[in-house]
Amino acid sequence: MILEGRTLATQIREPLAQRAAAVHQKIGRPISLAAIGSTDDFGAHMYLKKEVAAAQKIGLQTKIFEVNSQTPAADFVALVKKLSADTNTDAILIPRPLPAHLAATDYAAYLAPQKDVDGMSNINMGNLFLCKTWAEIEALPGFVPCTAMAVIKLLEFHHIALTGKEIVVIGRSSTVGRPLAHLLTCKNATVKLCHRQTDLPRAVKDADIICSAAGTPGLLNAAWLKPGCTVIDISTNWHNNQLTGDTDPAALAARGVHYSPVPGGVGPVTLAVLLENMVRSKERGL
Repeated sequence: MILEGRTLATQIREPLAQRAAAVHQKIGRPISLAAIGSTDDFGAHMYLKKEVAAAQKIGLQTKIFEVNSQTPAADFVALVKKLSADTNTDAILIPRPLPAHLAATDYAAYLAPQKDVDGMSNINMGNLFLCKTWAEIEALPGFVPCTAMAVIKLLEFHHIALTGKEIVVIGRSSTVGRPLAHLLTCKNATVKLCHRQTDLPRAVKDADIICSAAGTPGLLNAAWLKPGCTVIDISTNWHNNQLTGDTDPAALAARGVHYSPVPGGVGPVTLAVLLENMVRSKERGL
């Protein structure tokens, strides 16, 4: 089974323009999104423009603030503080990677949690890791990282059971790996979080579900996996002149493994979840 994400993404996005229009009517202006993006990473900046264009398509007012390796750290933090306090800014998006000196600042401590649509602020991240159950996740006043939530939604859309399953998450970033591992734990799965020092063949051999977010083409060998398991390939790599994940889809299929494709799997769902969070950022205050 191929766990494609475009159908689910369409379902999530379909009502968003109407919801955004309803908010616009109530407050007398469009929902406002501010995005702070680094121009040093061409791919990331182009994807940010795609996200902003998608937000505009559902009726949001948007503005991109560009930063780079020459941007003073104090100016960057001041911008985050200003947008967080601005009553006319409803949603804030700060894609990573950021230039190293900006990433090293404490900007996440000043990011307003109710505007932080990708769940990266200190408050949103802290609240996430205080949760033990899915009911507590659903009751959170802020947001959780969009890619991690997209993986959960994709698995459930394709009726992949999570309760009691042995799940391996490859990659321990604060963006995807660690939040995803915690969300899966709140779904009552038993989760193993893997990193560069993990004996990966041993870690995945009995897993029911493997979620790979390492960003390394060919990392996950299909021969290590038990037939019938599920692989969620979260990574997007440019390799041999094409987009690819961490796996070889043909090898997974030959092994009898269910998998999400790259592109067309987690990616579209992540964007849909992000757009829904932008709308929710203002809906919650009405």
